[in-house]
Amino acid sequence: MHDAFKRWPLRQGLAMILAGLGLGLLGGCALPVTTLPGRAPALPEAWSRAAPDIRANGVEAALPGLVAPDLWWDRFSSAELRDVVRAAAADSQDLAAAMARVRQADARAQAAGAPLLPQVVGTASASRQARIGSGSNAGSTVSGNAYSTGIAASYEVDFWGRHHAVRDSARALQRASRHDRDTVRITITTGVARLWLRTVAARERTAIALQNLATANRLLDTVTARARAGAAGPLEVAQQRGLVAALQRNVDALRQESDDARIVLGVLVGRPGLEVSTAQITGILAPSVDTGIPSQLMARRPDIARAEAQLLAADANVAAARAALFPRLTLQAGLGVGGSWPSALLDSPLYSLAAGLAAPIFDAGFLAAQHDLALAEREALLAAYRQAVIAGFGDVEVSLNALAGVAAQSRAQATVVAEASRALAFAESRFRAGADTLLVLLDAQRTLYAAQDLAVQLDLARLLATVDLHRALGGGWTAAS
Repeated sequence: MHDAFKRWPLRQGLAMILAGLGLGLLGGCALPVTTLPGRAPALPEAWSRAAPDIRANGVEAALPGLVAPDLWWDRFSSAELRDVVRAAAADSQDLAAAMARVRQADARAQAAGAPLLPQVVGTASASRQARIGSGSNAGSTVSGNAYSTGIAASYEVDFWGRHHAVRDSARALQRASRHDRDTVRITITTGVARLWLRTVAARERTAIALQNLATANRLLDTVTARARAGAAGPLEVAQQRGLVAALQRNVDALRQESDDARIVLGVLVGRPGLEVSTAQITGILAPSVDTGIPSQLMARRPDIARAEAQLLAADANVAAARAALFPRLTLQAGLGVGGSWPSALLDSPLYSLAAGLAAPIFDAGFLAAQHDLALAEREALLAAYRQAVIAGFGDVEVSLNALAGVAAQSRAQATVVAEASRALAFAESRFRAGADTLLVLLDAQRTLYAAQDLAVQLDLARLLATVDLHRALGGGWTAAS
């Protein structure tokens, strides 16, 4: 009976802790996270334009249809473009940094969930004390060794769901970091594709300028010969020399533009000194795009998913700040042994049980201010989420409008180039026969060069708009990636 009586406090204490744990599990849902209604703004039911079936240089049909979240760069008819984009996805330092931030968020989420479980610590100590010298109290015994070891556990019962809310906030930010990584990946892949296209376009424009320069030099020889024969004057020679110099200037400028784009491309890919072998973008086929409907944007763009995850984290922060206004119950238990000899450590074990309740009484409005701050932050993030949806819709509309405009311009420009080529041939023939002046020939040269150069720029605009449309639709990413 005596032994049972001594064990009763231990049983009572264990029962108290178990009851507290049960109440904590039930209380974790006492203050659920509330959300604001009507989060996403209303979008139109359809896009104002459909994605056109663009033709390369007005002749070749586009590649078969594509669902935007696919690896869109594999659908362009350029092996080098595919290789460069894949290299960027593998070697980009910006993407490596984003992946490191994901691991940071993983660690924070794990740390945020730790308070939901009891915290257990173990202790061990050894000490010795002895009197120094002799005196009136030298006879008293103070010398000796002391050994102790023990284990202690503490747990804060999550009645109001504060720890659950902190954990949920960290998990939402963990998802946001993954969406941020995916946003970086899309930004890098589309940026690399755009730079590669600009590099190749500058090379093709340089080649056109060199062809026109060769033509201008050939005509300069003709004009010079006519001047020596008295059939042309010094004004005509000077005009043609001026055209040759202008074309040479354009060649040098385009070479610089191409080299600059290639250098920046190598930096973005993570491979300094990267070389580009493709000589022209004319004829590169772009995939057609399945644009879906506007409401699908929220499941297709990682930046929208990131904004939504940040908003969910803000909801959890509001719940945590509200729960901090209520009392906290902490349970503690300990078990320890001690003695003057290591062999005697288990002779007299001691246990302790405690429960503490702490409630805020006066904090000069700090906790209330933290709650108000969390509410204001949630409102700001809600506005940011809505703006992300609206901006995404605008990105798609602008890209579709650009594709439609470029398609119409490319068809007209193909006719312009063909007619300008015929006009130059006629003008050169008539100039050699003396039927037209040099001014007519010079004007025909400038017209053809401008037409050919603009045709390349329209091809570039066509491909850039296709890349931008994939980016706007979240190409290369799905919610499960």
